[in-house]
Amino acid sequence: MASALMFVFFFCSLLLSLYVGISLLYPLLLGLTGFVVLALFRGHSLPSLFSMMLNGSKKSLLVIRIFVLIGIITAVWRACGTIPFIVYYGISYLSEQFFVLSAFILSSIMSFLLGSSFGTAGTMGVILMVLAKSGHVDVNVAAGAIIAGAYFGDRCSPMSSSANLVAVLTQTRLYLNLENMLKTSVLPFLLTCGGYAFFSLIHPLIGGNSPIIAAIPHSFDLNPVVLVPAVLILALAAVRVDVKISMGLSSLAGIVIALFIQKVSLSDLMGYIFTGYHLPQPGPLSDVIQGGGLLSMLQVSLIVLISSAYSGLFAGTGLLRD
Repeated sequence: MASALMFVFFFCSLLLSLYVGISLLYPLLLGLTGFVVLALFRGHSLPSLFSMMLNGSKKSLLVIRIFVLIGIITAVWRACGTIPFIVYYGISYLSEQFFVLSAFILSSIMSFLLGSSFGTAGTMGVILMVLAKSGHVDVNVAAGAIIAGAYFGDRCSPMSSSANLVAVLTQTRLYLNLENMLKTSVLPFLLTCGGYAFFSLIHPLIGGNSPIIAAIPHSFDLNPVVLVPAVLILALAAVRVDVKISMGLSSLAGIVIALFIQKVSLSDLMGYIFTGYHLPQPGPLSDVIQGGGLLSMLQVSLIVLISSAYSGLFAGTGLLRD
């Protein structure tokens, strides 16, 4: 009975945190404390409980190493110009007649390269929404296309934190999982393209423009060499190189490009890697290109660690069997 009440309390606290918009860390920590207290009342010692939680958390260490690489690579790709290049030329060659379809495809490509739906929505998505508003496109349709594309790429990317987490926790191979997901995605992707092509005919872009696009060439050197980090990720993924190695090599290439092409100082670059990229001067790009860095992955890393501690605690105490 006590276990059931504790689970109800934990579930309600999770729902409440989602409703009020606070971090999941708080209900997770609260729930973990409650289950530890419950286990203590059932005769388990505190050292043994900590040992159980530690054993569970160890399973997530591989994923956290990947989170670290994701934090680094997302900052480096911004600093070296990879993301600005993709955004600039993706938007520049956008089809006005098929704007909604183009928004879906561009968001899919960006999220596949980044492995992040939030990163896609915060970069390519913001600019596409600005274009949709200024070009008299229904913002609900545009937002749907952007979100759909962002989640499609995130689902199938070797850089996706969720894909790597699933592979580690289920002890399966990442690239095999991605291959199976891609196979099941072909038909839905084609059907979705057909649907957004239809919406494009109803909601064409009419003279949309964005000062953000014009600002990109003034802030970054758009030499095609800045695409090397993204090309490395795709090429190494094609031959199934370990994702940690491919992300590490891509980050190194991006660091070299940032230093010698974008003329970023080493001290600034190290700061970007830890705290996230931001433009030296405020402007229309400030809220779009900024982000990434190790600190951006801190919260998700803690959530994974605590969640994994739950699995160790439940396995060792048998609370789920009561």
